[in-house]
Amino acid sequence: MLSFNENLQGKVAVVTGGGGVLCGEMARELAQHGVKVAVLSRKQENAQGVVDEITAQGGKAIAVACDVLSKESIEEADRQIREHYDGYDILINGAGGNHPDAATSEEHFHSESLDNDGIKTFFDLTEEGLKHVFHLNYIGTVLSTQVFMKSMLHRESPVVINISSMSAPSPMTKVLSYSSAKAGIDNFTQWLAVHMAKENVRCNAIAPGFFLTSQNRNMLLDENGAYTDRSNKIIGQTPMERLGNAEDLLGTLVWLSDHKMSGFVTGVTVPVDGGFMAYSGV
Repeated sequence: MLSFNENLQGKVAVVTGGGGVLCGEMARELAQHGVKVAVLSRKQENAQGVVDEITAQGGKAIAVACDVLSKESIEEADRQIREHYDGYDILINGAGGNHPDAATSEEHFHSESLDNDGIKTFFDLTEEGLKHVFHLNYIGTVLSTQVFMKSMLHRESPVVINISSMSAPSPMTKVLSYSSAKAGIDNFTQWLAVHMAKENVRCNAIAPGFFLTSQNRNMLLDENGAYTDRSNKIIGQTPMERLGNAEDLLGTLVWLSDHKMSGFVTGVTVPVDGGFMAYSGV
């Protein structure tokens, strides 16, 4: 936990993807500063687990099931939250992820792979998989913002914080649709910051480097818990020579959430990546 920030006390935050590792930690951190948090997750039990931890520490939070792929589901979540809170000050768009049908098996294409049923090439990526990943990461963020931001318009210092990725400025191999969607998040962040500037709504993004989560565990760790070749490659490209911890995101989160600290900051994506984006590899 960071030092208590009284500027956040009493504010209300909506956190989509709040049942996951990174956004769950963000929800817990905001609650430690007196923020009332609505934790949203596709699975109610995942959100409830985070809420139980928050309330056990004396914080205030509610758990709401929400599928950001459905605007009806988002609107229903908004209705449920409004039974507890009359408006929102912070929106964290953290729902996202990948899908096997939108990722290749290998980093580089080799023509002989076309005859290998065990290798998924660019030509094997399915329309359904590509759409699912793009909609989950990009469209889901836009739809959530449309719904929840209406209840932010007349607050004193509202802020939207999107979750981007290192795959946005430089696409990661294998994960085509995910990289494209996260690049879209950076662009949407800039667009929304300009569009909402006259209403005093700030919009920024956090771009985590490589963090170990439940979604990427199988990619980064083998069955014995050791780093995979891909992990070693990532760490070799990260000057700080480690994967990120969820706690590494919290200082940036609090800074962007606090109008008194970042009130003139809008339209930016802040990398929290151990120097990954700055390193050319030589």
